Amino acid sequence: MSVDGDTPIKAAATVLLLRDEPDPPAGVPPLQVFLQRRVKQMAFAGGMTVFPGGGVDPTDVPDPERWAGPDAQAWADLFGIDPDVAGQAVSAAVREVFEECGVLLAGPPGGPPGSLTSQAPLWRKHLTQHTTTLSEILVDSGYVLRADLLHPWAHWITPPEESRRYDTHFFVAALPAGQEADAHTTEAVDAGWWHPGAALAACEAGELMLMPPTLLSLRDLSAFSTTAEALAACADRDLTPVHPRFRRDGSGSVVILPDGSEHPFTPPVAS
Repeated sequence: MSVDGDTPIKAAATVLLLRDEPDPPAGVPPLQVFLQRRVKQMAFAGGMTVFPGGGVDPTDVPDPERWAGPDAQAWADLFGIDPDVAGQAVSAAVREVFEECGVLLAGPPGGPPGSLTSQAPLWRKHLTQHTTTLSEILVDSGYVLRADLLHPWAHWITPPEESRRYDTHFFVAALPAGQEADAHTTEAVDAGWWHPGAALAACEAGELMLMPPTLLSLRDLSAFSTTAEALAACADRDLTPVHPRFRRDGSGSVVILPDGSEHPFTPPVAS
């Protein structure tokens, strides 16, 4: 955790989990992203619709022996951060996705993650109860964390005027074949797969409340038709940390990005 001004900044990780809908409606690209609507009582972003993710935990320490794909230094080079921070962010991303939607970006060495074993629900339960760690699960199962399934997407830092601040690394991952994402988490009241354009339309209609990083990520995703296209585009993403500013505009706000572009944003309703 770092400090900028009076408010501590907590490291966090978020994952845009993608899939292609097998039979999309006519004229709708198959690309979908998994979204969760957080319970209103959550201290941060209560009632907002978000991608799976959360704060880095002290247990999110990578084990090089149980790791496949780009190492912490490679991720550090991509994001321009310290290798220890990068390794923790990747570990947190994998842990959070498993805790929040039951998708495990890990598996036997040398092969795809594949379908989850019958032990997976117990691993997930113990992980959410903080009675085990992701590292312990990997050791006990013989699995390796699949860092190669993650792709860099963005880096956002909460502005100073907010009471809670996060330094969040955003990743993209495709849903592993044989696995399903679910809504079995106490942090969300519902969850499911959305076409980016449909989620944006629902936000415009006031049916979804989106944080600025979620809103702008959905706009970026809407340019792609398939998961493969979105993953390929990650190689050209600008990973410069985004320090947004806000300006009140009537009943809502405007998010101002470093490039000067302005984006309307409806802040969450206090719970």
